[in-house]
Amino acid sequence: MVLNYIWIAFFVVAFILGLIRLVVFGDTGVFPAMMNSTFDMAKTGFEVSLGLTGVMTLWMGLMRVGEQGGIVNLMSRLVDPLFRRLFPEIPKGHPAAGSIMMNIAANMLGLDNAATPLGLKAMTQLQEINPEKDTASNAMIMFLVLNASGLTIIPVSIMVFRAQLGAADPSDIFIPILLATFCSTLAGLISVALIQRINLLNRVVLAYLGTFTLMVSGIIWYFTTIPQARINILSSLSANIILFGVITSFIVLAFLKKVNVYEAFIEGAKDGFSIAVKIIPYLVAILVAVGVFRVSGAMDIIIGGIENLVEAMGLDSEFVKALPTAFMKPLSGSGARGLMVETMKQYGADSFIGRLSCVFQGAADTTFYILAVYFGSVNIRNTRYALTCGLIADLAGAVAAVFIAYLFFA
Repeated sequence: MVLNYIWIAFFVVAFILGLIRLVVFGDTGVFPAMMNSTFDMAKTGFEVSLGLTGVMTLWMGLMRVGEQGGIVNLMSRLVDPLFRRLFPEIPKGHPAAGSIMMNIAANMLGLDNAATPLGLKAMTQLQEINPEKDTASNAMIMFLVLNASGLTIIPVSIMVFRAQLGAADPSDIFIPILLATFCSTLAGLISVALIQRINLLNRVVLAYLGTFTLMVSGIIWYFTTIPQARINILSSLSANIILFGVITSFIVLAFLKKVNVYEAFIEGAKDGFSIAVKIIPYLVAILVAVGVFRVSGAMDIIIGGIENLVEAMGLDSEFVKALPTAFMKPLSGSGARGLMVETMKQYGADSFIGRLSCVFQGAADTTFYILAVYFGSVNIRNTRYALTCGLIADLAGAVAAVFIAYLFFA
């Protein structure tokens, strides 16, 4: 319901601003630009879905191999004590737990192409145990918010862009992003847990979260002990070795269990195509709304208002110049990436603003996109409080990013 109102608001605000620019300022190009944006974004939505089809087909096939080979069930048992408390609706030993864990792991490694199909597989499995097929279950909301919080340990793509734009040390945003995205994920988890009355002070939950915190701390410590020039290469290499190792383990374990690996892959791959086709209307809807909102100038007005407010309070408003990336990230990953690159080009990759835009990019994920695609793949129309909690996580990540950037780069 909330997504419905926001979607309508994007068009209404864009239309009103378009009329103001036409009547008051004589801008005759605003409405043609907005109409062109609707066509461009509709085309982009279809192309994204089409491009996703091959990846979906591959990973749905591999997931079926993993299920029949037993690796998904093994992962489910490893996280079962934690997931039984965070996802009490998921039956013990259900494969959805393994799919959720793999999706989160892929996000942590910065492997977006692998994370999306794994997440869609998890949503399909969660829908199977959902008693109200058009309404998001508690388990779906918890999963979506954790996913949208964008917990990333290795922000490979951001470091690559920084290197291409001439940053002296492309990996200097590594630790700030890790800290900001951890705050985002923690805020999302707490907000959903409060609504669903999940006890996060349970000994099992604290043990898992404590272990994870120690792992993150260990990774941070390790990367601070090696030469900066090796961080980008090592992080990219380790992420892809882990991913390919997972694929190989799926195939080998299935073979050892005497599963017909090829047939299992084909059987699962067929589901990938149908899911990719299903998400086209949902993806087009959200991208078109985001496109007209941006072209109308609404984003520029919001940024200008915040800058004036911050200056009126006597605070440093330098961070405001990087806010377009933060505002765009929940709406469009590619849009936020483009704004991040533009910011680094305008102010310099090693400037405070350029670095902050990178931290914004890595602090959270594309909440609206994720909700549209993931819920759309299983025909969920009532998303309940998923968007609200997702935006709370985004806000926490953005606020943390500002403070952390001032701490590291000011």
